[in-house]
Amino acid sequence: MGRLLLLSNGHGEDLSGALLGQALQSEGHAVDALPLVGKGQPYRDLGIDLIGGTQEFSTGGLGYTSLRGRLTELLQGQVVYLLRRLLRLLRIASRYDLVVVIGDVIPVMAAWLCGRPVATYLVAYSSHYEGRLRLPWPCAQCLRSQRFQAVFSRDQLSADDLSSQLRKPVAFMGNPFMDPILGDSQRLPRARRRLGLLPGSRRPELEQNLMLQLGVIEQLPGPLLSSGELQLELALVSTLSDEALAELVGTRGWSLETTDSGATSTLHRERRRIQVRRGGFASVLHSSDLLLCMAGTAAEQAVGLSRPVLQLVGRGPQFTAGFAEAQRRLLGPTVFCADGETGSQATLTRTAAMALELLERCHLDQQLQRSCQHEALNRLGTAGGGARMAASISQMLRVCE
Repeated sequence: MGRLLLLSNGHGEDLSGALLGQALQSEGHAVDALPLVGKGQPYRDLGIDLIGGTQEFSTGGLGYTSLRGRLTELLQGQVVYLLRRLLRLLRIASRYDLVVVIGDVIPVMAAWLCGRPVATYLVAYSSHYEGRLRLPWPCAQCLRSQRFQAVFSRDQLSADDLSSQLRKPVAFMGNPFMDPILGDSQRLPRARRRLGLLPGSRRPELEQNLMLQLGVIEQLPGPLLSSGELQLELALVSTLSDEALAELVGTRGWSLETTDSGATSTLHRERRRIQVRRGGFASVLHSSDLLLCMAGTAAEQAVGLSRPVLQLVGRGPQFTAGFAEAQRRLLGPTVFCADGETGSQATLTRTAAMALELLERCHLDQQLQRSCQHEALNRLGTAGGGARMAASISQMLRVCE
């Protein structure tokens, strides 16, 4: 078995890399990880060793989507940090039999420079954005080289497109980040209608997003919520404590109630109540009819579960209007978004009205249901993508021995 180094460059990429790394360990390989940006927490959570210390930045990756993101990176020292990580890669690359890239042009270029055999999972690129994938220079040139012995795409359209462009086989085997969600059947108690809230995971953007989502909830009819006809579930990361959450929502007139054991908590304002779910992310996705989403990977997972997604554009640095528009092209026609100025009262009102309409369509519109199922398979694939990718890499290593 081989010694493998995982190279990734963002929170979503770290998640996919950790799940792929776990599958590679199951194949008997020794696996380390070098996240180029971020803390690499998904690797830690799955017991994969990290190379060197890590640092987290507010952009959560590299700010390709906005000038503000790029300026934020410069001010926070993220570019200097990235260069240091690349130099570390060049020093240690000779220890590994294979470098496994999860991401885009930056780790692809870095892997090419280190001179080792490479397998790459292009999770950050898709032909669904424009119909034909335009890889940034020098990504295509690197991928065509003999060093890149396996290339995996995130969807079948991209696999077909890149196979033609690169003049080498590109395989779509599914997406590792879907495996824990598709394999987790845990559900919440039945409800007539359920709306899940996904404000994202990165602070301080998380707080900004949550406040906007509360603005949408405040526009929903009070009797609909107090009668139990519509239940609200908030999937929240543990980094925002109950104390910080209570202080935050208090500025909008909301309160936080917790049980004596602290196991469950609820946000409430007048007749509106939102159940807070920590550590229950998968159950919120599985059990909700519709997801009000201001996140990246979470929206992809929702679509992969055949759930419609309603976007609410935020102020960034990640979930901006540009990011949301690109996400709609990536994930297809079952992702919706109301028009209007970001954060305005009119936009919040239109978003609430669209939420009510979609909640009804989820149960009555069979065409929407069929479209959700089609896009789930077409855009994300079936469960087991990580295991299939790991098996393919193992076979490649055996052939190369």
